[in-house]
Amino acid sequence: MGTVGGPALSRRALLRAGLVAGALGTAACTGPAPPPRLVIAGGVQPGVYISLARVLAEIWQARLGLPARPEVLMTAGSTQNMELLIGGRATVAISQVDVAADVAADVIGDAEPLALARLYDDITHLVVRRDSRLRTLDDLRGARVSIGPAGSGYQPIALRLLDVADIGVGGLGERAELGLVEAIEALRAGRIDAFFWSGGVPTDGIRALADELPIRLLDLGEALGRMRERFPVYSVGTVPANVYGLPGPVSCLSVRNVLLVPAAMDGETARALIDAAFAEQPRLAQASPAAVTIDSRSAIGTQPVPLHPGAVEFYRSTKGY
Repeated sequence: MGTVGGPALSRRALLRAGLVAGALGTAACTGPAPPPRLVIAGGVQPGVYISLARVLAEIWQARLGLPARPEVLMTAGSTQNMELLIGGRATVAISQVDVAADVAADVIGDAEPLALARLYDDITHLVVRRDSRLRTLDDLRGARVSIGPAGSGYQPIALRLLDVADIGVGGLGERAELGLVEAIEALRAGRIDAFFWSGGVPTDGIRALADELPIRLLDLGEALGRMRERFPVYSVGTVPANVYGLPGPVSCLSVRNVLLVPAAMDGETARALIDAAFAEQPRLAQASPAAVTIDSRSAIGTQPVPLHPGAVEFYRSTKGY
């Protein structure tokens, strides 16, 4: 297909044009104008989100022939990522599905977040020193605890777990809102007794901590049933003992992570993004062991966040939908 009297456009040229148009949106749309190229809302360093976002940026530039590498934003995590996506300051975001679903419930129209894929599952870690007196979630009453920073995806989980345990934030001795790096240093220095974190297993920062300081993860088994009754979006996961040199396996909360774009993105662009990602799945797995589980059959499990129509087309072509 081409214009009269002009050269035919290649599929790659059309796709590149579609990516730019999909990012720009249309002049008739209301709200803030999205950026003129792909911008990926990532996460904290060290963390799985930021690692995957950087590899996705490289994959999309190379396989889609983009003129520039997509920008990768360092963020506090899921909550901030969703704010960036619906506000038009990012065109792609990684988020926990619980946070994404909460946001999607209040957004309609072009800014509505839709999923490209389920990526992998996060495990909520409740980390203490091996010699700590803390043994269960109930023991956090009166303790010095970091619940994660505002804007992260794991602070809402921490708050929900504390509520389920009838502790609440008010029942803590001291509350801190530290990112992963700061929380690790605070635990190492004895300034806090425990910290929450939600991430892939293993998380590099926690594995590095375990290499120099014996740690435990508090078993959340007693609270998980009550948590899932209130919030069915969560599942039960297990951290094997050998991951962090733990005394034994630990029952933890599990939550899915999803790759999201706005509903305004055109179907061809959305399909091209997920197609390229799956074509380079081994590279994603190299970026993080958590991404080893990414495949086209499990990737459709983004409920309660619906898939983008372009992603549906891709999965149907692979017979995964």
